[in-house]
Amino acid sequence: MLNQNNLRSPLHAYDLPARAKAADTSCGIWANEVPLLGYISLRGNANQSEFLTAVKSAVGTNLPIQPCTFVTNKSLFIYWISPDEWLITCERSEMEQLQHSLKSALAGIHSQVVDNSGGFTTVILQGANATDVLQHCTIYDLHHLSNNKVVGTTFGKMSLFLSRHGDGYKLIFRRSFADYIWPLLERSAAPYGFGVQHLD
Repeated sequence: MLNQNNLRSPLHAYDLPARAKAADTSCGIWANEVPLLGYISLRGNANQSEFLTAVKSAVGTNLPIQPCTFVTNKSLFIYWISPDEWLITCERSEMEQLQHSLKSALAGIHSQVVDNSGGFTTVILQGANATDVLQHCTIYDLHHLSNNKVVGTTFGKMSLFLSRHGDGYKLIFRRSFADYIWPLLERSAAPYGFGVQHLD
């Protein structure tokens, strides 16, 4: 079993927990990493009813089959990545059981379930100027990014998955991009006032 005490955020050098405080109106941008989530890559045929039924039995909700959408069930999020691929995020403590449930439910069904928890991290972005900052960093027109929608887009010279959650955003990207994306985010947010938001 994975020892979570040995896990380390790719943004550990930025000392985000020590910098975090409750969000208020003093900053136009509030951000923080949601560290050490579980990430599962799921592949299969969305036109196959057996596949959809099996996945629902394992995760407790329907797969999003409309392009660029996502669904959520408590702490679990399922993002549509392509016609035959989804990215599932969950609490790291739930990842092993969820992966086991998916593989058991999909036994005998053409599919793939892969633990990618070592490959990604997530940053949340909120505040009155969140959209302004993101628009400095991506070529995607954020006016088209409605709630419960996810897109793969650029962030500076890198790429990530971007979704809107209410008045804020969630950025999912490769851990290897962390030392590029976080400093760019801080620099872009500086004119609006930047704070590291305490996460409950």
